[in-house]
Amino acid sequence: MTVRIPSVMLAGAAALAVAASLARATMPPPKPDASAAPKPLNQTGFPAKLYQWSIPADNPQTPAKVALGKALFFDDRLSVDNTVACANCHDPGKGFTDELPTSMGVHGKFGQRNAPTVLNSMFNIEQFWDGRAPTLEAQAEQPILNPVEMGMPDPRTVVNKVNSIAEYKAEFQRIFGEAPTYGDIVKAIAAYERTQLAFDSPFDRYMNGDPNAITAQQKRGWAIFNGQGRCMSCHGWNPTRPLFTDDRFHNIGVSAHSAQFVPHARAALALLGKGGGGALQIDQLAISSDMSDLGRFLVTKQPHDIGAFRTMDLRNLFLTEPYFHDGSQTTIWDTLDHYNKGGVQNPYLDGGIVPLGLSEAQEDDLAAFLLSLTSQPYMQQAQAEYARQFKISRTTRPQRDTAAAMGLKGRNGPGFAGPFGDIGPGQAAMQENPALLGGD
Repeated sequence: MTVRIPSVMLAGAAALAVAASLARATMPPPKPDASAAPKPLNQTGFPAKLYQWSIPADNPQTPAKVALGKALFFDDRLSVDNTVACANCHDPGKGFTDELPTSMGVHGKFGQRNAPTVLNSMFNIEQFWDGRAPTLEAQAEQPILNPVEMGMPDPRTVVNKVNSIAEYKAEFQRIFGEAPTYGDIVKAIAAYERTQLAFDSPFDRYMNGDPNAITAQQKRGWAIFNGQGRCMSCHGWNPTRPLFTDDRFHNIGVSAHSAQFVPHARAALALLGKGGGGALQIDQLAISSDMSDLGRFLVTKQPHDIGAFRTMDLRNLFLTEPYFHDGSQTTIWDTLDHYNKGGVQNPYLDGGIVPLGLSEAQEDDLAAFLLSLTSQPYMQQAQAEYARQFKISRTTRPQRDTAAAMGLKGRNGPGFAGPFGDIGPGQAAMQENPALLGGD
């Protein structure tokens, strides 16, 4: 297996990652500040019943456990060389991400995946981009032991290290009634992560009855989101589960840039057959090998899951750039351009990924709507990022292909040429918005 930064990464993003690598050699993990504090439950739009149902019976929330989990989340001693904490890749000041295309771990090594936000992650039905962990507890187990993330050799070494720290030993005894175990360590971290709740956005207030909470442009974007943009197909919203995700896995033509699906799938099956296909082996293939582009296939071994990745929550997107599982898209406009042209063609492309025929003005309206999904505490930061990305979008649009978006030409994806994919209607045939939920 080889470790590489994805080839689709823009040169500027790669330079940023290298600069971060050099900087981290001398910089400690971020320190917890107000942005790291547990969030209140009385937020507009907060799904209280879903929250109650999402707390596991074997790991109830308690203030003491949350405080312990927070300490562990920011402690670089959980890594093999005392340089990387959970907070390195999930920095509260950056929306609980690292704002890098793919994340960097111990010894300056880069993995193959973009760091998902911790915000609202407790509501994910499965964790990671490929759903390889069923719970936050199972998710927390893996980065600590991954050789290109935190690099600890095995759970026993982690437990011995934590047990050697007097304050931790006393806290575990007080909270769990026993000396530290690996299971209790990840339970505490997961308990802290479940306090990171981010709702109370302008959109939430709009849907709660305030017609002036979002702008006229954002209302137009909401109509496009429900209609011509087809966004609601995967990023659904409803009052009981207002998360803007179907929690499913789709090949949207991102990792198809590599055009190595078949040989990678065969190699992965051979390796998983020899190694037993356990959680840690899948984790290493996903994070530190070129087989990362297989996505959900590594978990299910099913051909229809090749290149499929989890539909991510759209809240607070202007805090969590760059975008997609490989961080390959620098701005929201790049992401919209990708969808507008129908993705990148490949044999496993999801059937719902088709040219959309959106105009420039409509993409601007969609981007403005996505800003309205920002939680109030993060709005100032998000508005600054929106302005930065908007400026870039006026001159630099590497994913834009207007002819493909309007269904006027084939898209020459890997291994394809000619008219393949000419299935999108022209813009003139898509003038009406069939859904005006919440609009005027």
